[in-house]
Amino acid sequence: MGKPPIDPVRWTPPPVDPLPDLPSAELTVVSVPGDAPEDVVVDGDGQIWAGLVDGKIVRIPSKGGAPVVVAEIDNRPLGLHVASDGRLLVCSSPGGLLVLDPATGVVETLVSEVDGRALQFCSNVTELADGTIYFTESTSAFTYADFMGPIFEARNRGSVFRRDPDGTVLTVVPGLYFANGITPTADGSALVFAETQARRLSKYWLAGDKAGTVTPLAINLPGNPDNLSTGADGRIWCAMVSQTNAAAEWLPRTPPALRKLLWRLPDRLQPKIKPVVWAVAFDPDTGNAVAGVRTEHPGFGMVTGLVEAEGRLWMGCIGSPAVAHVDLAATALR
Repeated sequence: MGKPPIDPVRWTPPPVDPLPDLPSAELTVVSVPGDAPEDVVVDGDGQIWAGLVDGKIVRIPSKGGAPVVVAEIDNRPLGLHVASDGRLLVCSSPGGLLVLDPATGVVETLVSEVDGRALQFCSNVTELADGTIYFTESTSAFTYADFMGPIFEARNRGSVFRRDPDGTVLTVVPGLYFANGITPTADGSALVFAETQARRLSKYWLAGDKAGTVTPLAINLPGNPDNLSTGADGRIWCAMVSQTNAAAEWLPRTPPALRKLLWRLPDRLQPKIKPVVWAVAFDPDTGNAVAGVRTEHPGFGMVTGLVEAEGRLWMGCIGSPAVAHVDLAATALR
């Protein structure tokens, strides 16, 4: 099957501001039975969960032992979240928002469409204490199989959605440039969400005078943010899948007709992401970087998900058939 058509527009990327130098922590790599474990989450028993590119959803014992395949879905599992009832929320592209019973492996669909339109690229999800679920869709025009399509288009077709406990689904933040990770602040006052193409983190306020509005948290990032998670001390962990590069910065400025031609080139001729192990923790109030890791490893790269668990920072990726972890203490800025 050929690539779907694109409808590009000219767009100017934001400037690039540097981040502090990050430590190069020692990495422990854990193989999984498949490729590209895009997100990682931890359950109440300290076990790590990840979804693989072929649809498998695996459970990884945090203290050693072989990963176990718990379920397999028809499409690509992306962002994950352990719900308050112990079930696993799963973003699927295509397919929408699913829920997995870890005891039985049974998968059900929670949300398959919004406003009469099928969800294409459900990306990440979180649940609040009252059962309200917030989730992102990177773009309404493409699925994960064509994840470079929205980058070539440079259109703001991403959104944040809310699913109420009664099943009602509403759009709360439209018009985003490749919406991705989403996580609550520790005090519950806001959600932090990432826009991969716009290279920024923003807050959607849930409480106070700013409730229902969006404010910037960390902008002009020197790389592309992916999934997010909230650390034990409230810091916002951000997976940085790739650094800025000349091709990515040049592409959205080019004439739309040229991008349509470039899009039709075989994948092997498209620009490639340089694998790097990169994660940054941001202060939830100031947006300043407060911890992180940046290094290279032959068996792991292109970090797309991350979570704190038992003194470790676990990371998922799209560049290897593995997850990895580092000592959390080793991520402190020096």
